[in-house]
Amino acid sequence: MVFSFFKKPTQKMPERPAARPRTPVPEPDEPKAAEDVATPMSDPLPDLEFVSSEAAAARKPAPPAATSALARAAENGLDFNQEDFDADFTESSVMGIDVDQGGDQVQGDVEHVVVLFANGQEAAARSLLETLIRAYPGSEGKRFWFLLFDLLQCMGDKAAFDKFAVEFAHACETSPPAWRQAEQVVVRKSNGQKIFVLQGVLTEEGAQPVAELAQLIEQNKPVKVDCGKLIGCDDEIAGQLAGLLSDARKRGVPVTLEQVDGFMSRLNERLLAGDQSRASAWLLLLELLQRHGTQDLFEERAVDYAVTFELSPPSWETAPAAPAVVAHDAVPHDDACYLDGDLKNYRFEDLVPVLENTELPIIDFSGVRRMDFFSAGQLVNRIAPYKLQGREILIRSPNHLVAELMAVVGLNKQARIIVPKS
Repeated sequence: MVFSFFKKPTQKMPERPAARPRTPVPEPDEPKAAEDVATPMSDPLPDLEFVSSEAAAARKPAPPAATSALARAAENGLDFNQEDFDADFTESSVMGIDVDQGGDQVQGDVEHVVVLFANGQEAAARSLLETLIRAYPGSEGKRFWFLLFDLLQCMGDKAAFDKFAVEFAHACETSPPAWRQAEQVVVRKSNGQKIFVLQGVLTEEGAQPVAELAQLIEQNKPVKVDCGKLIGCDDEIAGQLAGLLSDARKRGVPVTLEQVDGFMSRLNERLLAGDQSRASAWLLLLELLQRHGTQDLFEERAVDYAVTFELSPPSWETAPAAPAVVAHDAVPHDDACYLDGDLKNYRFEDLVPVLENTELPIIDFSGVRRMDFFSAGQLVNRIAPYKLQGREILIRSPNHLVAELMAVVGLNKQARIIVPKS
């Protein structure tokens, strides 16, 4: 029996006057040649992504109004290519966040923020976020609110954090996240040696870290100072640190500064030749360059110092220093691998023994402020082979900005990512 694929419908829609030419319809009993039977196709099928039924149920269609969200941010001069991604964060009874998948435009807007922050453009990321929390009102914009709060925390802007906390409470009808007051110094031990972890912005009111460092140097004891979380310091503290480091260098006391490049770079950028308002900071910069800079850069800034203050600058000397250690190797909290500071062009080579020899590797990102795209890609490359072997890897406590970047590069498909509740 031959079935016709071309029966006329019982009811036909009226055709427009300028209709296309019709193809002759074969008789019902006339067999159709195989080469003439084709299924009409429009656009080629997109790449398919298979997800669980729970994940599929959680997805929502893009809201029609969301397509104009970035248009309201056009005054910022921002323009990026949109790429969709699946921010499939892991939830936990201990720590975790509920991530609303939202529509494609929401994902795109989140990615724009992540791109800016990963590239070190904090001011532009903040401007865009302040626009987006108003473009997505109420609970719809919670994802952007959490990104903004973490960004302000990273920037150390507590005044703005408190201001937006009030606005968040009104907009989302829930309590805002709390400002996390980082301790200015954490004393840890590694192989019996003290390690000082300087954090945040050191001020005259919180001079206890400097006093403890001074006591150790006075006792001629080697000391290690982790500066990965140090954002800045006032002139009083800068002068005290410069004096301590200079004294230790002259007395031959080994003082090892770890992860100091970020702090030193920020300090160098802020000191301009001819500006006499920050004499103590100049001395601290020259002392840091003695230890972690090149002689050419030291001499260049020494000339700037001499011109600015009409004084002879310190001379280049070689500072005694103990071998540096990776900061997270010196944090004996648990069996996790701890990472700190800004991860830039980081290849995660030190993760290999952890991944090889640990049944459930835990990588702790609680001390990581920022991670760039190169480093995120390298982390995917490190973890992916173990995922193929059926191994489970846990990434713990990244801030929202870093967690969203992990989702952009697909790291959430290689490891479980647990983000602290806000």
